[in-house]
Amino acid sequence: MSGLCRSVAPVGYGTPPTPPRPFRSTLDRMSLYRLEDEHPELDAPVLVAALEGWVDAGSAGTAAAAQLAEGGTTVATFDPDAIYDYRARRPILDILDGKPMSLAWADLRLTGTRVGGRDLLVLTGPEPDYRWRELSSDIVELAKRLGVVSWASLGAIPAAVPHTRPVPVLATASAKGLLPDGIRQGPEGLLRVPSAALSVLELAAAAGGIPAVGFFAQVPHYVNTSYPTASLALLTALGRHLGVELPVGGLATRALERRNMLDAAAASDDETRAHVERLEALADESGQPAGDELIADIERFLREGGGDEEPDGGSRLH
Repeated sequence: MSGLCRSVAPVGYGTPPTPPRPFRSTLDRMSLYRLEDEHPELDAPVLVAALEGWVDAGSAGTAAAAQLAEGGTTVATFDPDAIYDYRARRPILDILDGKPMSLAWADLRLTGTRVGGRDLLVLTGPEPDYRWRELSSDIVELAKRLGVVSWASLGAIPAAVPHTRPVPVLATASAKGLLPDGIRQGPEGLLRVPSAALSVLELAAAAGGIPAVGFFAQVPHYVNTSYPTASLALLTALGRHLGVELPVGGLATRALERRNMLDAAAASDDETRAHVERLEALADESGQPAGDELIADIERFLREGGGDEEPDGGSRLH
């Protein structure tokens, strides 16, 4: 299966840009963020974060965050020259009829939006390459300036789970009692893994006194493209945590399309079909719901939202 190709807004090539305001200075260094002069008034916002790259299998976390941020207002941006390696994450150049036209650069930003009566600040962009500790310190400072009351990370990991079963979601929490019923904190015991920048930020938020949770969908390890079903699972978990209905836009339609494509791929190859059946047996032994329930859930999203975007940004998760 082909990998996900993301489209990003181009930056003018060859046109003198408006000089940016300098990043805010602290006592001993320049801050990595720039707070917009005009941004929405916020009432006890929750900061939701998802970063492209590590711990974003199937682009599940970033697709969910992008849905939340759609139509929002930029609240703050971060200095890309300070946090990205452009040789590892090269800007995308568009050339039209032999003429270089535009460059699209890696971009980390904080977007303000309001959903179901709750103010959200959505942090999205590629995982930074440099200065994680400085960045986490600055983000916690910024969160406190904006009155953030809690933090929620969205991510996804590859796992030995079948695409024919509902997506399992594991959760992290900085304290007991933060997670809604039915969301399991885990895994149990000590797990030592290479950290994502997202986890560095989550830990810094908790250390700074901001209650923090993380929701991490388990994506079938054989899926090497986008997996909207996991994005739906993350929005479901986050919505239960926040106690609000979250927009899903076209995610339900794309999830059903991806399911049909994966079913067809498995049916056309005996080895793949046998592997999926083994994973199904393991999932059934662990007590996961049957595959029919997954299809019913997706169809319910489509039925209730019509699969089309509503004026307020999309169909809803209940």
